[in-house]
Amino acid sequence: MDRGATAETGEEGRDSAACCTAVEHGLSADEVAADLELLDAVGSGTRYEALQCIAAGGEVCVCEIEAALDVSQGAISQALARLTDVGLLDRRKEGRWRYYASTDRADRLLETIEEVRSVDE
Repeated sequence: MDRGATAETGEEGRDSAACCTAVEHGLSADEVAADLELLDAVGSGTRYEALQCIAAGGEVCVCEIEAALDVSQGAISQALARLTDVGLLDRRKEGRWRYYASTDRADRLLETIEEVRSVDE
């Protein structure tokens, strides 16, 4: 047995009397799930770049995003649907065209990402 290991746990420097207590994060299971859904939605390169394009361009047509990202219209449509579902985009239909704009939630998220990125610079 290693020096400092206990017979009860076999771990160095720990015994059963000094067991750790759980640290509470203060979030409900629903809040954790919502946060993970949001992070997962922006976790794709196509979705993140589309969100950045829309936030920078104001209200943007799907065809403008398609041209900017050089990906298929189908991939763009799926990305925009996912971002809309989590509340990061607003969608407006005019005839056969759909226009997207970032929500306040998206703008705050992108600002936070920019702040975190700039900390490392």
